[in-house]
Amino acid sequence: MAKFKKASKKKAGSGGASAQAQAERLSSTLSESAQQIWLAGVGAFGRAQAEGTKLFEGLVKEGLSLEQTARKFAGGRADAVRDAVENRVGQARERAADTWDKLEKVFEDRVQRALTKLGVPGRDDLNALIDRVDALNAELRKVNGSSAPRKASAKKAAPRKTPRKSPARKQA
Repeated sequence: MAKFKKASKKKAGSGGASAQAQAERLSSTLSESAQQIWLAGVGAFGRAQAEGTKLFEGLVKEGLSLEQTARKFAGGRADAVRDAVENRVGQARERAADTWDKLEKVFEDRVQRALTKLGVPGRDDLNALIDRVDALNAELRKVNGSSAPRKASAKKAAPRKTPRKSPARKQA
């Protein structure tokens, strides 16, 4: 019973915290989670890279060993054995490339999921926003009376010493 009373007192005390402090804690927690997800992905990529390199080096050593053994037994058929070994090495390289492609895809998917969970806008969202801004600019041009946007002249103008003030600043 005593433990329950202590827990209820803690909950009642945390209810008085301001929304600002809660928002800051949430923001901090999300930021830390994003950092941990990123670091985990980079660590996984590094481990896969190191293990992939070790695997490749091991396959090369094994191939050299097979080639030497085959030369001893084959005698005059060394070219056929070399071709077989090169074929095996080529297959190993293809498998390694496939493994890297799969690993890259997994890494990209995990990072994309993490960014989506954090609410980071994607390429499609940004393109849609750009389209909306362009449409709004076109509407503003119609309202202001200019039918076409100004196009840059073919010749470069000399740089000005004083910066131009935008029309938005004048109106404000």
